[in-house]
Amino acid sequence: MDILVMGGTRFIGVALLPRLLAAGHAVTAFSRGKRPVPGGVDHVRGDRRNPGDLAQLAGRRFDVIIDTSGRQLTESQQVIVHTGWPRHRFLYVSSAGVYGNSDQWPLTEQAPLDPRSRHAGKAETEAWLRREGIPFTSFRPTYIYGPGNYNPIEGWFFARILANRPVPVPGDGQLITQLGHVDDLAEAMAGSLEVDASTNRIYNCSGAKGVTFRGLVAAAARACGHSLEQVELRSFDPRLLEPKARKAFPLRIAHFFTDINRVCRELAWQPRFDLVTGLQDSYEKDFRQQAHQAPDWSRDEKLLAHSVLLP
Repeated sequence: MDILVMGGTRFIGVALLPRLLAAGHAVTAFSRGKRPVPGGVDHVRGDRRNPGDLAQLAGRRFDVIIDTSGRQLTESQQVIVHTGWPRHRFLYVSSAGVYGNSDQWPLTEQAPLDPRSRHAGKAETEAWLRREGIPFTSFRPTYIYGPGNYNPIEGWFFARILANRPVPVPGDGQLITQLGHVDDLAEAMAGSLEVDASTNRIYNCSGAKGVTFRGLVAAAARACGHSLEQVELRSFDPRLLEPKARKAFPLRIAHFFTDINRVCRELAWQPRFDLVTGLQDSYEKDFRQQAHQAPDWSRDEKLLAHSVLLP
């Protein structure tokens, strides 16, 4: 199939493009061109926010459009304006961040949405695709991690563990979150193109299990050759931060995990990485290879000033 990937040179795209090529697809990547693409990919350079750049796609028809970088409805709409509907499918990277708070866990794809979420534009895009009748498949990951991650998730924990710094966690560290490896997400996305039943479906897509913050610290420690006993865990009062703050602490301070049974069942897919092996993969292939500037620990100090040692 002839496939257009919006994005493609960062994180998800890096994991996805080789899988599409290996499956025999003809691939075009539209990105700003700051990073190379694999051989065999037609690279159209441009900024999707610039109508003049998007005009390079005018008149080109694709079997599949994969939008890995759209955040707002208008961004995906403008692609369709230039290319027309995809002949086969529109694949969309949404987010489990579209869900509202809940008393019932894990969240299924039918869980209520939060119209005030910073990811609300993704839910609006899903709804528009359905209204328009454009065949689509949407994936709602929780926290994506792995080599190339530009969000401060696993790296936030690695940095503190390796610097022998106290690791601040909210409350008793028992809130449950969920991470999914970028390679697993890419496998599910590529595989969905071969499954007709995935048309017009939305899938939660993440790791198989949730993990407590305390368990995440333990897994990150193991990934970089430490044990939890070597890590000083400090409990801070979560009221010091907004529930979804991501500056002083990288994860939302609430339960946040989803039911992935639908994607496993309908795509015959299972996550290949458990949390420890996935974090080891990220550490060895990415974090360990980078030159790191001395972190600014000032936000940590504010949390640690009002913290207590966790046993």
